[in-house]
Amino acid sequence: MKEMGKVGVLLGGRSAEREVSLLSGAAVLKALQSRGVDAHPFDPAERSLEALRAEQFDRVFIALHGRFGEDGTMQGVLEWMGIPYTGSGVMASALAMDKWRTKLVWQSAGIPTPRYAILQENSNWDEVVAQLGLPIFVKPAREGSSIGMSRVESAAQLAEAYHKAAEFDALVLAEQFIAGGEYTVAILDGEALPLIKLESANVFYDYEAKYKRDDTRYLCPCGLPEAQEKHIQQLALRAYDVVGCRGWARADVMLDAAGNPYFLEINTAPGMTDHSLVPMAARQAGIPFDELVLRILRGTEAK
Repeated sequence: MKEMGKVGVLLGGRSAEREVSLLSGAAVLKALQSRGVDAHPFDPAERSLEALRAEQFDRVFIALHGRFGEDGTMQGVLEWMGIPYTGSGVMASALAMDKWRTKLVWQSAGIPTPRYAILQENSNWDEVVAQLGLPIFVKPAREGSSIGMSRVESAAQLAEAYHKAAEFDALVLAEQFIAGGEYTVAILDGEALPLIKLESANVFYDYEAKYKRDDTRYLCPCGLPEAQEKHIQQLALRAYDVVGCRGWARADVMLDAAGNPYFLEINTAPGMTDHSLVPMAARQAGIPFDELVLRILRGTEAK
């Protein structure tokens, strides 16, 4: 693995997803070191970014989640320093982090996505319900891991859900509920991996279901007919392409009662913990975790 050179694994950071990022980064670091890569952890919340250049890293694996890591800011720093990095570039990272603006791009390209409204302090909650129906999901537009997210069952609950989301982001999104199955599509090197169906014991697939519960079910194979799964994979690749993603990503999808897909968001630096979805899909495709990590890292050579 000498051709990989000295590799920095960026982990932790200062977003609301720091805890998850530390777990992802530790798993990535262990996998790289097990394959003989000269890999070292680097937490930008604890060290100056100038140390990235001072330590002469040849490339970095971005295992940061959320702001200041997944939103184009770190990608911009690395571009300026001339250090190759994993995943999408500045523009795609910034766009994908913003669920509202991602929807605008998808709508212009014909990618199906649930109806939505932008919430403000003075929003008319009854009008929001009339527009979107019930229940409604309320979420910060630029956070991940379901942080600050609520499922609202009545107009009276919207104000509280708005304020909860606004603690994390000034831009708050209300989204139509799609009454059907929840799926995710991992993408690696321009190829869509097998779909995973998510079944949570919680009201929805929230932070607890993602990272803390052991009774969340992940079905892969997902149980959909082959033709339907291929159709969703093709749409996911289109959603990935129009945002400008590269290397790897994960698209989250809901199916309605008729089996029609609606894309919620695309993650450009997905989780790599023991509960994470991209490693599960990769295993189903015959790609063990350490090989997955290496393939993502080798993507830096194509930039």
